[in-house]
Amino acid sequence: MSLSWLSIVRLGLVQMCLGAIIVLTTSTLNRLMVVELALPAIIPGFLVALHYGIQITRPSWGYRSDTGGQRTPWIIGGIAALAVGALLASTAISVFETRYAAGLALSIFAYALIGLGAGAGGTSLLALLATATDPMRRAAAATITWLMMIFGIAATAGTVGQFLDPYSHALLMKIVGVLTLGALLVTVLATWGIERRCALPERPEEDPAPLLEGLREIWAEPRARNFTLFVFLSMTAYFMQELILEPYAGLVFGFTPGQTTSLSGAQNGGVFLGMITVGICASWLRIGSLQLWVILGCLGSAAALVLIASLGRTGPGAPLLPAVIAMGYFNGVFAVAAIAAMMQLAGEGRSQREGSRMGLWGAAQAIAAGFGGLAGAAAADVLRLAFEDSASAFGTVFLVEATLFVASAAMARQVITSARPTAIAATIVPGE
Repeated sequence: MSLSWLSIVRLGLVQMCLGAIIVLTTSTLNRLMVVELALPAIIPGFLVALHYGIQITRPSWGYRSDTGGQRTPWIIGGIAALAVGALLASTAISVFETRYAAGLALSIFAYALIGLGAGAGGTSLLALLATATDPMRRAAAATITWLMMIFGIAATAGTVGQFLDPYSHALLMKIVGVLTLGALLVTVLATWGIERRCALPERPEEDPAPLLEGLREIWAEPRARNFTLFVFLSMTAYFMQELILEPYAGLVFGFTPGQTTSLSGAQNGGVFLGMITVGICASWLRIGSLQLWVILGCLGSAAALVLIASLGRTGPGAPLLPAVIAMGYFNGVFAVAAIAAMMQLAGEGRSQREGSRMGLWGAAQAIAAGFGGLAGAAAADVLRLAFEDSASAFGTVFLVEATLFVASAAMARQVITSARPTAIAATIVPGE
């Protein structure tokens, strides 16, 4: 018995909870460290890079859930670890004020736990979807769960932003406590009994061929290798602004913690709309090719970043919110079209290597996410020492990011065919 549409939506609630917790650690806590605590941006940059770096262990978590017989305990356990990590990371904000070394040590442990939780829970959830969903529903199931995650990110950022002002550590802990406890409860209820009702196929014995041997064979395929480089370049551009947008809004435009959190929610709302646009136009109306949508998303993102950088000269009162929504919209257009192209390319080349190709591209995305966020934060720190005003420092980083998006658009012309998509599906999850 395969998953019903209701069961797919229930599992999507888990992905929504995962995104809701992570957005606090990558946006709200990041802003509090840089603005309220006046810490160098490279510190939250390092912490977020740590959480992404640890997620390179996702294949290991998938293997454990494969061989363990049950995926649900790994899903619930992963979300529980993620929730505890978020609580500890929030606690570290107040510890930083009095004991810097203790605050940093607690943050490192917390973000490592966040990475492990996201890797274990997220990977096991996607594995359950892949094995228990009817093949004709898999693309739609993946799309539903990813859109629900983006919705969770946007809704959480917007809602928390409304309750976080006036800011205090006690209020932060109260909000994070309610959110993490609620997310864990929803996860338990959403997954309860689903796996038992599914007649899952027997899992084959472990392939004796070493993983590295298979990856070497894929790397020898020119199109797979070039697409891997495209994923790394474009995702580096995608994530460079992740850790500096909220500090930029606070330092240059005078946004409060609640306002910057709401700004992040608006950005992810734009991402959601961009994904919906491509899903409707490319999949249903058959308008445009994957190559066209990827290039449009890259160039639109670059233009929005140039606008965001230029608004820094105006400062408080400038229309930053519409520019950020526009950036999110074109980010969503790019991301979902690139993922559809990835699904298309996964079936090319040597057969029975689709999973390994997706794993290779997923690893490239994870490395790029950590590298891009850390590079953006470090560049902002260095440039703030070189420039007299923060607007010029942050603006320069945004312009570099725009340049990378233009380069990604040029590369997309070479590595992505102009064929129309047959499905829009989620494999890479930005912000996870």
